[in-house]
Amino acid sequence: MSTDLDLTQYKALSFDCYGTLIDWESGMLAALRPIFLRGGTVVSDAEILEEYGEAEGEIESGGYLPYRQVLALSAQKMGHSLGVNVSAEEAAHFAQSLPRWEPFPDTVASLQALAQRFRLGIISNVDDDLFAATRPKLGVPFDVVVTAQQVRSYKPSHTNFQEMLQRTGLKKNQVLHAAQSVYHDIVPANALGLTNVWVDRPSARPGSGAARPAMAQPSARVTSLK
Repeated sequence: MSTDLDLTQYKALSFDCYGTLIDWESGMLAALRPIFLRGGTVVSDAEILEEYGEAEGEIESGGYLPYRQVLALSAQKMGHSLGVNVSAEEAAHFAQSLPRWEPFPDTVASLQALAQRFRLGIISNVDDDLFAATRPKLGVPFDVVVTAQQVRSYKPSHTNFQEMLQRTGLKKNQVLHAAQSVYHDIVPANALGLTNVWVDRPSARPGSGAARPAMAQPSARVTSLK
């Protein structure tokens, strides 16, 4: 861990959800491997995550679509790139797998400890009903939840972060943002002057995980919520 942050100055902690609190790589790979490894096709987990990150990033950078559609279209776009025919039914099945994705082993206990000292928030590239299915697994109440559906934009858009700050009613120097994705979270947090912690989770694709690669210097780096 590398951090010199004085945590006493913060009144709220905001979190990315999928990839940071929820083990989205394990959830994704469990749903995508049967699609892309059938028929003896050889595709590594790192390749699947890389293809997903590029497909999702391209789709989210266009006009707003519900995240269920983003997931399904990403699976089909991955198929075009990898030479695998992904049916609409298979793509929809992948999208429907999200509510089954589980928290990292350290997530719930860490959130419960942090909730004793801070207001907690979520900024997530997801639909409201999908997060509603995940929320009980996290074991704590959240003061603020900002979804892509609510603001009709996807991180790394600054809109999602600005909405979170507006809803908390706090100044930027009173909020700390924690996230796994450099591309989706650390880059925009830096641009907005929002102190941030990169939760550099172990990954089949170190540094990027299931997101587009990006370079940014976080305020601090940890490898777990502990």
